Amino acid sequence: MDELGVAVVIEDDADVRNLLEGVLTQAGFEVHTAADGRAGVEVVRSKQANVVTLDIGLPERSGLEALADLREEHPRLPVLILSMYSEEQFGVRAFSMGAAGYLTKDSVPTEL
Repeated sequence: MDELGVAVVIEDDADVRNLLEGVLTQAGFEVHTAADGRAGVEVVRSKQANVVTLDIGLPERSGLEALADLREEHPRLPVLILSMYSEEQFGVRAFSMGAAGYLTKDSVPTEL
């Protein structure tokens, strides 16, 4: 395991997923990825993630549904929502469900 621990990137867009994987690997994380919400929750479970980046618009299980699953099992796990939605209601909902942060994809990787 790398110095900062395990990061899981749950993102259906391959370009964004690869970008996030590169940024987090360069920062010192061991990175694992998933392309849909259901698989992402399983990767978090199996790899014992220390941090998660999570897209809202995912196939199989939406990001918000995956966040609810993660909160049930890992209430203190930092989950950062990355979304193309900049409307305030999406951020407010994510925070109310326990997200540690909310970034729009146009701010990645600068903010991350």
